[in-house]
This record gives sequence, C-alpha cells and structure tokens, in this order.
Amino acid sequence: MLKRYSRCLTAIVPALLLILAASLFGGCAADKELTDEQVAALEQRVRERWARMAEHDFAGAWEYMTPEYRRIIPKELFVHKFSYALEWELTGVEVVHYDARAAVASVVARVMTRSTKLTKSTAMGFGAVPRDLREQWMLIDGEWWYSANDHG
Repeated sequence: MLKRYSRCLTAIVPALLLILAASLFGGCAADKELTDEQVAALEQRVRERWARMAEHDFAGAWEYMTPEYRRIIPKELFVHKFSYALEWELTGVEVVHYDARAAVASVVARVMTRSTKLTKSTAMGFGAVPRDLREQWMLIDGEWWYSANDHG
C-alpha cells in the first residue's frame, strides 16, 4: 500500500512543482508597470470625471463609476450625495501606484475647492483650499473606471 502512495506522490510532486513555479512567475508578472498609453488613458479619464464634477454634472460623473457600482447605485441616488455649494478645480493628476494583480491604480487628484455659499468677507478670508485626494481607478476590459472604494 505504501508503494502505491509513493508512486502517486512521485507523479503528483512534479506537477505541483510546475504549478508552484507558474504561480511564482505569474506573481512577477503581476508587478508589471503600466504602459505610457495606459497612464495617459487613466489621466484622461480622471480629468474628464473631474471636469464633470467642476460643472456640477454629477449624472455625468456617475458614468465614470465602475460598472458594478452603477448596477447597484442608481444615478438619481448618486447625484443627490453632492453639494452644489462647492466648486472644484482639478489642478493636477499623478498616478502613484498600480497593483496589476488587482488591476487597481492609485491616483492623487490635486483639487482646489471653494464654497459658493459663504458671505463675501468670509469667502475672501478662506479662499480656495487645496486638497490632495487619493482615488482608486480599476482597469476593466481595457477601460479605466473610478472606484467608490477609494480611501483618501
């Protein structure tokens, strides 16, 4: 009986080693960098989404959410979570990390925000406030989508 198990192990161990080696080499591929074209496409999508936000076109911004998010959250509900009392201006975009295994890019969107509802003297005192917002963008079927799971 022991000989039979020994023969099975002799046949299985090389196959397991092959699977292990493939997964290790696959892990190296998961650390690949984005191409210049992928970075440019991502930066363009970030700029387009922020242009919608600056225009208070929240329905248009909803179109940049991941397909899964849009299946769950109706556009009307999404639109109501934003304030028309804020103005946004995108001043910069930087791709800071890419996890190829998860197909998720971390992006810093540099945004100037200002309130439109402050009194004139208060607004002059505060002015625009710069913020660096960390966003997550997912690469799905060759297209970049904004992930609601960002952890600024």
